[in-house]
Amino acid sequence: MKNQLYKKNLPNYLPNTLFIGKQLVYLPSCTSTNTVAYEMLLKNEAIEGCVVITDHQTAGRGQRGNTWEAEPDKNITLSLILKPNFLTIQQQFYLTMSVSLAVLDTLQGVAPDIIKIKWPNDIVAGDEKLAGILIQNSISGAYLQHSVVGIGLNVNQKKFTYPQATSLANLCNREFNRTAITEKLLEQIEKRYLELKSNQLEKIKFAYLQVLYRYQSSFQYEVDGQVVEGIIVGIDAIGRLAVQIKEDLRYFNFKEIVFV
Repeated sequence: MKNQLYKKNLPNYLPNTLFIGKQLVYLPSCTSTNTVAYEMLLKNEAIEGCVVITDHQTAGRGQRGNTWEAEPDKNITLSLILKPNFLTIQQQFYLTMSVSLAVLDTLQGVAPDIIKIKWPNDIVAGDEKLAGILIQNSISGAYLQHSVVGIGLNVNQKKFTYPQATSLANLCNREFNRTAITEKLLEQIEKRYLELKSNQLEKIKFAYLQVLYRYQSSFQYEVDGQVVEGIIVGIDAIGRLAVQIKEDLRYFNFKEIVFV
């Protein structure tokens, strides 16, 4: 299947994939790739694996209403459409883990080994944010129906308003070919997604824990307005973070615990 291109002079994206990126929508500028992808779903214009890419996202979104900062023509900003109707609602965090691992896989051999996944799905280098992921799931009964997966990866941007943001260029002191990285990213997403589809859930969870930021080490966290010492010991079946705080093993949803 040839890529369906929706814009002349589209960058020559040629990922070696079965279905991800075979329908590819390139927009020089848009408010949010997730919004465009979701509108395509509602209009029944998108097949599974459809990718929406832009060079300038004017109203990018992060987790829980946060914004995503991206300088035009410097980074990778895209959304893709998946139809993981083989996952139950209780299993949806496995999709989060799979996509996070795919981003990390993309950076193997490209960036320093300090890159980790910060729960639930930020990609960090040391304590600095390198990439963000926003997944919007639609439900049908007890199962997922479709998912819009937004990914922002800082590539060649050097300066950020947010003080704890970084980029590949800052980490490696050189510029990168965004098209080549995008192709590799789509290939790695498909690889991890096919693992998920073949029910390799324990493999995915094990791999996620091995690269989890602060895993099995003692650090400070803010919980209920107080700073406490805790050790991340894992995640539960629905993706809550398991933290050992003194004698108590506690489980946290997103924004119930702050990394200090």
